[in-house]
Amino acid sequence: MLKFYFNGGPNPNKVALFLEESGLPYEPVAVDTRKGEQFKPEFLKINPNGKAPAIDDDGVFVFDSNAILLYLGEKTGKFMPPASPDNRAQMLSWLMFIATGLGPYSGQAVHFKHFAPKELDYANNRYQFEANRHYKILDDHLAGSRYMVGNAYTIVDMAFWGWARMAPFVLGDEGYAKYSNVKRLVDEISARAAAPRALALKDKFTFKAEMDDEARQIMFGHLKTKVA
Repeated sequence: MLKFYFNGGPNPNKVALFLEESGLPYEPVAVDTRKGEQFKPEFLKINPNGKAPAIDDDGVFVFDSNAILLYLGEKTGKFMPPASPDNRAQMLSWLMFIATGLGPYSGQAVHFKHFAPKELDYANNRYQFEANRHYKILDDHLAGSRYMVGNAYTIVDMAFWGWARMAPFVLGDEGYAKYSNVKRLVDEISARAAAPRALALKDKFTFKAEMDDEARQIMFGHLKTKVA
């Protein structure tokens, strides 16, 4: 059976949504990043990057949430756009846009907005600007498209949902007010029966809740490592 290594973060939630939508049998395996479980040798064998999520599909290891979505979509044939060169091009383009843009910039925006020392105004402004820029691109695209790839609900929408549902945390309370098309799709996906099941998966396990000094040292390696 497929093993799904996860926590309650935005990237694992994308994969959890696919698994719940598809009905694919899987075994959830908690990775508590505030305790450093992502650095255990047995997990690094599956994901050398030391981050959740990852999957072990009967000895086939896949890491990175977007790579996992593409792997599972192609394997099962589920939640892929109608077959055509244009649809595949759009699927890959928007999936990579989320993988290399929306996700990383949102993650850094969250870090500098909520966790970094408050005097780092330049970094905070930089990542807030870039996060907003990516959300505007998505919002403009969704003004003319029901889903990320035409009229079909696909793995790209699942990738989008993982971070876009966190827009208020990333951008502030005004995030959805500025990007109504993003909110429209987030609301539609969140109303699907699989979405609350995906979000509730973490509740079956006990994760460390405190962001104490030990957790910061584990999660933010730059605090103990100086780059020459």
